[in-house]
Amino acid sequence: MPPEWVRKGQGARAGPGYAHAVIVECRQVSKRFADRLAVRELDLEVPAGLCFGLLGPNGAGKTTTLKMIYGVSRPSSGSVRVFGLDVARSPREVRARLGVTLQENAHIEVLSSIENLRVFGRYHRLSEVEIESRSQELLDFLELRSHADLPVRALSGGFQRRLAIALSLMNRPELLILDEPTTGLDPAVRLSLWERLRELRARGSTILLTTHYMDEAERLCDRLAILAEGRVVAEGAPKDLIREVVASEALELELPEEREASLLSDLHAVRRVRAGRRLMLYSEDAAALLATLRERGGGFDPHSVVVRPADLEDVFLKLTGTKLEGGA
Repeated sequence: MPPEWVRKGQGARAGPGYAHAVIVECRQVSKRFADRLAVRELDLEVPAGLCFGLLGPNGAGKTTTLKMIYGVSRPSSGSVRVFGLDVARSPREVRARLGVTLQENAHIEVLSSIENLRVFGRYHRLSEVEIESRSQELLDFLELRSHADLPVRALSGGFQRRLAIALSLMNRPELLILDEPTTGLDPAVRLSLWERLRELRARGSTILLTTHYMDEAERLCDRLAILAEGRVVAEGAPKDLIREVVASEALELELPEEREASLLSDLHAVRRVRAGRRLMLYSEDAAALLATLRERGGGFDPHSVVVRPADLEDVFLKLTGTKLEGGA
C-alpha cells in the first residue's frame, strides 16, 4: 500500500499510483558557499519505488544536493520538496520519514551493534517492543548477528558499513539516502551490500544514492542523473544513457593526434573521446569500424586495439572529460 501522501496525489506528476509518484522534487535549486556556486539551478525528480543514482566527478555537487534533500543545508535559491513537503519549511517532518547513510559512519563506537540499533530506535521514538523487533530484524537482514555484541570499534570496515545502513533503516524509511555507501570496501562486502539494496528495492523502497563506481550504478540504479559543475547534464536509465551519449560498442586504440584528423576525416558521425595517446571511438559495430580504419592504412599500434561494450565511464568521459573512480 503506498503512503497516504501518494494516495492523495501529492507530488504525483507522471500519473496515478505509487510507481509514478515524484518523491523528491528539486526546482531551480542553487547553493552558494561564499564565492563558490556548488549547485546551479538544478532541476531533479526522483520517482517513488526506484533506485535513483546521482553520479559525477568530485566537486560536481552530489553531496551538497543530498544535504539539501535531507534538510541539513538550505538552498540559496529554488525549492526542494520531499513527500510533497517543502524541506525548508518542514525539515523535521521530512527527516522523520528518511533514512540517511553518510560517507562517514555515525556510530557510537564504545557500544555494540545491537546497542547502537536500540539507541537509534529511541531517537526515532519507537516503542521498546518495536525497537527490539526491528533490531533483531536488521541484525539478520544486514548479516550482523555474529557481531551483534561486539563494540563497534572492534568491527571491520565492512561490518561497520553494514551497521551504518542498518541504523538508517531503523525507522522503516520511505526514502533511503546513501552517500557513497560502498567506497573503500572489498569486492565481497560490496556484493553483499548490493544484494541487500536489491532486496529493499524489490520490497518497494525508494533509494537515492551517490557513487563513484560504474558497476554499482549500472547494476543497482533504475535511473541516473549525471552532474557536472552543479548541474544535471544527462539523465536516464543506464543503458539508455550509454546508447544515447556514446553507442553500444567502443573501439580503443593508440593513435597520434596528427593521424586522427586524416584517418577519420569523413567519419563525422563517429563519436570519439581522446585521453592522452588513447582514442575511444563509439559505434554500433566497433569491429566493422576497425576494419574500415585498417583499410585506410591504420597508423595505430595493432597491439593497443580493444573492442568492448561501451559503459558509463565512456558516458562520463564524453560529457565531463573526467574519468570515474573504480569501475567494472
